[in-house]
Amino acid sequence: MRRLVTVLSVVAGVLVVALVAGTALTVWSVRRPFPDYAGELVLDGLGAEVEVLRDEHGIPHVYADTAEDLFRAQGYVHAQDRFWQMDFRRHVTAGRLSELFGEDQVETDAFLRTLGWRRVAQQELPLLDPATRRYLQSYAQGVNDWLHDRSGGELGLAYTLLGLQGGDTAPADWTAVDSLAWLKAMAWDLRSNMIDEIDRALLAAVLPTERVEQLYPDYPYDRHAPIVADEDLAGPTAQGRAAADAEPTGPGAPRRRPDPEPPSAQLPSGALDALAAVRERVAAVPELLGSGPGVGSNAWVVDGSLTESGAPMVVNDTHLAPEAPSVWHQGGLHCREVGPRCPFDVAGFSFAGLPGVVIGHNQSIAWGFSNLAADVVDLYLEEVRGDSVLVDGERVPLERRTERIEVAGGEPVLATVRSSRHGPLLSDASAELRDVASAAPVPDEAPQPAEEGYAVALRWTALEPGTTADALFALNQATDWEGFRAAAALFEVPSQNMVYADVEGRIGYQAPGRIPVRASGDGRWPVPGWTSEYDWAGFVPFEALPSVDDPEEGVVVTANQAVTPPAYPFFIGSDQAYGYRAQRIRDLIEESGPLDAEGMVAIQMDTWNGNAEFLVPHLLRVPALGDYYRDGQDLLRDWDYRQEPDSAAAAYFNAVWSNLLRLTFHDELPDELWPSGDGRWFEVVRGLMERFDDPFWDDVTTETVRETRDTILRRAMEDARDDLTRRLGKDPAGWSWGRLHALELREGTFGDSGVGPVEALFNRGPYEVGGGKEVVRANGWDAGAGYEVDWVPSMRMVVDLGDLDASRWIDLTGISGHPFHRHYGDQTELWRTGATLPMRWDAGSVREEAVDRMVLVPSGSPPS
Repeated sequence: MRRLVTVLSVVAGVLVVALVAGTALTVWSVRRPFPDYAGELVLDGLGAEVEVLRDEHGIPHVYADTAEDLFRAQGYVHAQDRFWQMDFRRHVTAGRLSELFGEDQVETDAFLRTLGWRRVAQQELPLLDPATRRYLQSYAQGVNDWLHDRSGGELGLAYTLLGLQGGDTAPADWTAVDSLAWLKAMAWDLRSNMIDEIDRALLAAVLPTERVEQLYPDYPYDRHAPIVADEDLAGPTAQGRAAADAEPTGPGAPRRRPDPEPPSAQLPSGALDALAAVRERVAAVPELLGSGPGVGSNAWVVDGSLTESGAPMVVNDTHLAPEAPSVWHQGGLHCREVGPRCPFDVAGFSFAGLPGVVIGHNQSIAWGFSNLAADVVDLYLEEVRGDSVLVDGERVPLERRTERIEVAGGEPVLATVRSSRHGPLLSDASAELRDVASAAPVPDEAPQPAEEGYAVALRWTALEPGTTADALFALNQATDWEGFRAAAALFEVPSQNMVYADVEGRIGYQAPGRIPVRASGDGRWPVPGWTSEYDWAGFVPFEALPSVDDPEEGVVVTANQAVTPPAYPFFIGSDQAYGYRAQRIRDLIEESGPLDAEGMVAIQMDTWNGNAEFLVPHLLRVPALGDYYRDGQDLLRDWDYRQEPDSAAAAYFNAVWSNLLRLTFHDELPDELWPSGDGRWFEVVRGLMERFDDPFWDDVTTETVRETRDTILRRAMEDARDDLTRRLGKDPAGWSWGRLHALELREGTFGDSGVGPVEALFNRGPYEVGGGKEVVRANGWDAGAGYEVDWVPSMRMVVDLGDLDASRWIDLTGISGHPFHRHYGDQTELWRTGATLPMRWDAGSVREEAVDRMVLVPSGSPPS
C-alpha cells in the first residue's frame, strides 16, 4: 500500500480545497451516504417479507422464510454498512486498483494478476454445490439491490473523493465471483511461511547455515504443549496414522518426515536477488487481514466440567491488522422455521462481501478459528530460456496469458503472466525482476541458464479451485460433531485450527485444509524447479489430519502453537508460534476454577509476558548501573510481568527488549530481516543467554572489541533508559506502556493519504492499550520499527452453550464503514477496556433490544 499513499495524497489535496474549505459541504458529503435502518423497502423478486432488526450498536439480525431471501437481505445489509470496504477488496482481489487510483497502482495490479486470485475464483464457482451457488447469487442480488438505488457520493465518502480526481464512481454489479475471490485474499494473508522461506535463503547468503537455523529454534515441547497430545493421536487420526505407518510405495506415498537438510543453503546471487525482489513485491500487496508473525488467533473450548453452568464454552479472538472499519461484521441470520427450505439459524462474525457466518454458533453448535500456520506454499527457482523452463533435462513450455489493466485517467496497460508447472512466475510481475533474473550466475549443481536465467514460481494450495465456500454453508448448518467434521473436510484453504462444542456437552478440535506431502524437502527453503525431486506427491488425507474428540482433560487450546507432538507421522509445518500464549491460556484455565463468560473475557485480557519472566532475572543481575540508569532497572524488581497500559515497568522492559534485539542482530542481518520481536525471537534469545560469547553478541562493526552477553544487556538497559527519557520524560513515574504502545485505527485507503484533515475524517485514535507480542491480549508491535500497535484482537467472542443468549461479543470498531456514523467506532472503547456486548440469540431478546426495524417486501405486497 505504500505507493497508494502517493496518489491518495493528490486526491486528498483536492478534497482539502473542495470540501474542508466549506464546512457545510463537508458535513453534507460525510452524512450523505448514511443508510436508513428503519422503514419499508420493496425488492422485486423477493420470495416473502424479510425483517431486519438492529440493536443500539446497529448489529443486525435478519429473519426470513427462505435461504435465498435470507442471504439476499444479508447482501443488502452488508452493502448498507460496508460497500466501500467491499468494493476496495474486490478491486484488490481482481488486480484492479488502477481503475480507482490511477497509474501508480499498475505494478501492484500486475503482481495481483500474476497471483490470479480472481481467475481461480472463476474456475471454482461451477465446481461448488448448486445450493452454494444459489446462496452466493442471492447475496450478490441483495448487494445490487442497494447499489442500483445509489450513485457517486451516495455510496460513500470515498466515492466523493474518487469523483474529484476522475476515478471510477460507478461500481459494477456485485457477482458471486467477487465473494469467492475474497476467500483467496483471506488465504493469502494467512498463507503461513512464504516470507520465512525467502528469509532463510537471504540469511544463508550472509550467515552459515547453522547460524541461520539458530534463528529458527525448535519448538519447546518441554515447556509448551502442542494442540494435540500424544494420547489423542490414537483417536480420530488412527486411520491416517495406519496409512502413514505402512511402507511408502509409489510416487504419491506419504513420507514420515521430509529431509532435514536444505537443498541448497547457498543460492546464486541472481536467484537471491530475485527472491529479495519478490519479497518486496509481496510486501506491497494491500493487507486485507494483515500479515507477518503476529497474524493468528486465540481459540479455545472447555467442556462443562470447567464451567459454572456445566455446559461447554467456545472462546475466540482473531489477531489481524488494525483498521477502520474492522475486518468483521457482526450479525444474525435466522430462518423463521428451520427446515430443508431454510436450514439456517446462526449468529456471529461475517466478512462484508461474503455470505454466511464465519465464526459463531447456530442453534446446536459453536465454533472458532485460529491460524494453523501449515506450510502450504513453496517457492521454486525455475531455469528459464525464452518461454520455456527446464524439467528433468527437457525443455517444457511455459503457459502464457495477457492481462489488460484499465487505468483511471490513463491508457490501458497490458501485462504478460507466465506460469510453470508449479505455478505463476512471480518474477514476471515487474521488469526489475526480469532484469535481475537474467543476470543470475549459475551454481555448480544447476543447469546453464540462457537468455533469462532464474525465475521464482509459486506453488500454493489456494491457486487450485476448492470447496471452502461449500464448507462455510455446511458449517453454518451443522448440528453435531459428525456434521462439523464433514464441513471441515470441505474447508481446504486457508488451513485453520477449528474448535467445537455443542449443546449436548461434546467438545472437539479439527485441523482442516489441503496440506501437501512433499516428495523431498520440508518446504522451509526455496527449491530447484528444474527437477521433479521437490514436487508435491499428494496431500495429507483428511482422516489423518489432527483431531480431538472430547479430550479427558476437558479443554482444547489453540493459539497458533505447534499442532502435534513429534510422533505425528506427517509434516504440517515448522513456522508456528512458539506456544507462549497457548500455555498461558491453559495455565489460567487450570488456575481459575469454574468459569463463566466474564472469567473467559478476563483470560482474553490477560497481559502477562512469559518472555519477561525469563529475561528479567538476567536484567536484574546486571551490576553497577549509575543512579540514572538504575531508575529503569528498579522498575523491574517488583514487577509482576503484566503489561497493562499504565505500567511503567512494561514500558521499560519492552524498550530493553527492542534495544537488545537491535544491538544483538542489526549489525549482521539485512535491514528487512531485522527481528520483529515475536515468540520466535523469545526462543532465539533464550538460547543465546546460555552462550556467554556467542558470535551474535559481538558487534561486528567494532573491530577492536568483542562484545559478550553482559556487554549487550548493559547497553540495552542504558539505551532503553535514554529512549524512554526522550519519548516519555526523565521521571520513570510518568512512564506508561500505553503511551508508548498506542493503537491508531487507520482506514486503508484515504486514511493513509498523508493529508491531516482528510485522515481525520477516516481514522481514529490513538488509543492507549496494553498487551504485546505473544501475550494473550495480543496487541502486537514490531521491535524493528517502533512500539506502535500493528496487529490486534480484531474481535472477541465467548459462546455459552448452556445459554446461548448469555454469550458475549465485541468488535474492534463497529458495524458501520461510514466515517462519523454513530456506529463507525462505537465499540472501540469497550474493546479497549475489555468490555463486551450481549450476543443476543433468542428472538424475543433480539426484538426487545431492537431500536431499528427495516422490512424488505416483495413487489406487489400490501404495506406492513
